Amino acid sequence: MAKQTDLSKQLKKHFGFDTFKGNQKMIIQNIMNKKNTFVLMPTGGGKSLCYQLPSLLMEGTAIVISPLIALMKNQVDAMRNFSEDDGLAHFLNSTLSKEAIAAVKTDITTGKTKLLYVAPESLNKEENILFLQNMNISFYAVDEAHCISEWGHDFRPEYRRILPMIQEIGQAPIIALTATATPKVQHDIQKNLGMLDATVFKSSFNRPNLYYEVRQKSKEVDKDIIRYIRNQQGKSGIIYCLSRRKVEEFAETLQLNGIAALPYHAGLDQAVRSENQDAFLMEKCDIIVATIAFGMGIDKPDVRYVIHYDMPKSLEGYYQETGRGGRDGGEGQCIAFYSIKDLDKLRKFHQGKPVAEQEIGNQLLLETQAYAESAICRRKLLLYYFGEAYKQDNCGACDNCIKPHKIVEGQELLTLILETVQLVKEKFKAEHVVDILKGNETVDVKSYQHDRLEQFATATDEDDKFLQAIIRQALLAGYLSRDIENYGLLRLTPAGKAYMKKPTPFPVVKDTEFEEEDDDPALRAGSGSGAADSVLFVILKDLRKKLSKKLDVPPFVIFQDPSLEAMATSYPITIEELQNIPGVGSGKAKRYGEEFVKVIAQHVKDNEIERPEDLRVRSVAKKSAMKVSIIQAIDRKVALDYIAESKGLDFSELLDEVEAIVYSGTKIHIDYFLEEVMEPDHVQEIFDYFNCAETDNVQQALNDLGEDEYSETEVRLVRIKFLSEMGN
Repeated sequence: MAKQTDLSKQLKKHFGFDTFKGNQKMIIQNIMNKKNTFVLMPTGGGKSLCYQLPSLLMEGTAIVISPLIALMKNQVDAMRNFSEDDGLAHFLNSTLSKEAIAAVKTDITTGKTKLLYVAPESLNKEENILFLQNMNISFYAVDEAHCISEWGHDFRPEYRRILPMIQEIGQAPIIALTATATPKVQHDIQKNLGMLDATVFKSSFNRPNLYYEVRQKSKEVDKDIIRYIRNQQGKSGIIYCLSRRKVEEFAETLQLNGIAALPYHAGLDQAVRSENQDAFLMEKCDIIVATIAFGMGIDKPDVRYVIHYDMPKSLEGYYQETGRGGRDGGEGQCIAFYSIKDLDKLRKFHQGKPVAEQEIGNQLLLETQAYAESAICRRKLLLYYFGEAYKQDNCGACDNCIKPHKIVEGQELLTLILETVQLVKEKFKAEHVVDILKGNETVDVKSYQHDRLEQFATATDEDDKFLQAIIRQALLAGYLSRDIENYGLLRLTPAGKAYMKKPTPFPVVKDTEFEEEDDDPALRAGSGSGAADSVLFVILKDLRKKLSKKLDVPPFVIFQDPSLEAMATSYPITIEELQNIPGVGSGKAKRYGEEFVKVIAQHVKDNEIERPEDLRVRSVAKKSAMKVSIIQAIDRKVALDYIAESKGLDFSELLDEVEAIVYSGTKIHIDYFLEEVMEPDHVQEIFDYFNCAETDNVQQALNDLGEDEYSETEVRLVRIKFLSEMGN
């Protein structure tokens, strides 16, 4: 065994570094003493070195269990760069041919290979287990160990099988490494790997060089991001999206706007993924648009910004992904675009899963929502989530600390909350406590007879979100704790019990209010103009009225008010620009657009208007793969409810997609479905209504037709038929 003093020399000899970072030296020494080791180290802290150096110094071959093929390739390439012999490091996975696998096994048998990277699926193969049983294993390293835990942000069932596989191959010390683990996840990992006795090395989660910001996600999110990127010329960035479809769409949008961006997700061909990853590392492109499949172990130190197009499913995911920014200690801007609707969609995906899995998923989403909406220091919230206290009140490097927020006195409400937690014997979550204080007679409140408590309905005038904010800030202040083993039940701390006896002022920062835009443009029709140029808006409305009389169709069939507002804001002067206006599309732009762009161009010229450069954003035609497949299914006369089910949408979401198709000018025929689900005279009555209506607002139609007579779904279905036949 190497002496502790020798490790610095070995570090210099093998990797060229003069000094270790943080706990690296103690971790390596622990492994070399053949002790189980748990490493919790933020992204960029140097986790890989913790198993790479001891593998070179110990007898035998170290097995590194890793979840991603791209990560293995990256790590093996890096190790080979430090050695003259390529046989020093290998990987075993499904991408290798039989000949390549034989060559790898020869290098291991002859003792050349010190590091072998395997995916858990490859390790589980009988032939690999039989082969490794005859090898001298120095230790096992489980990388990205959070994949073991159902509470982790990237749970993989095959990771649960690691311990039985190790026991079958042969015992050796285990080192488990992760950049993100709450206390709950850490315990899960150690228990599942049979290493509760492990020495734990925990580095601070604080990344002082990262700036955190959450912005309102609007319909203009593409423009907002493009505007931001254009101000970051020559800098590297990563943009995370939740779906593969959005990754490809947005990468194409960036390319159309002259930005060097490439997509990355698990559905791409392996060769394309590797090519795009290498292009980013070699700075042949500035930006990678990716799902969470990208970035694990990617050692690019100068990523200057990480943008979340969609909020992630958990704070662990958010922390790990933002952690890929500023790994060299330099600037790292972390900007997330937040919409509660995105989280609501994620909640719907949990439906149908086992109850325990739903509960876990929803708890993780609640934490993400609380982080996004909270107005207190984001660094303090993040570090608390990972079990670390941040003592400063203002970090100076997040949007909440930089801009002032409204502070109100919360002493009385905090006392009520603490008393309620005590009265319900610390056996309920925050939502239940809020229901009691608000006087909400939910099933749980009534069944536990909590509607008889003295505290019931004592805060009816307070907003739910404000009460949740007080609970969150009481957790940070140490008056309450959350029992992570029991899905977040609230517990009183000694400080909380003392506070109830002697309350003191408790200033509370009110949460940020995020205004949600309505998805249905018709719901805003007829409201006051939101256009930047109100004169042009009136001109366009007059032109639409003239055209509607000429064509004998209601004005909203041509363009809706929100579309006119957008025209009076961004001044499209070509058909190509017009088709990028929300609710227009290529069909409507070609059918009705010529006179509109002429009028707008004349208005711009007459008034010497300088069109804002950042609004001239070219966008991909909105016929996404989803919309194309819906159109094709309707052409084949597939029932709409079946289409919704096959796309993983509820029926209302499918109607959103179909409405977007017809509003953009594409003609579709849904008569075959209407004949199945509605009476012909009902269809005709709603159709005739829209033919004479001032607006296509669904609620207005229900008011006029009678809500007892028709459902919202029926009105929406006939509105689709009407718009398609009359306008497209």
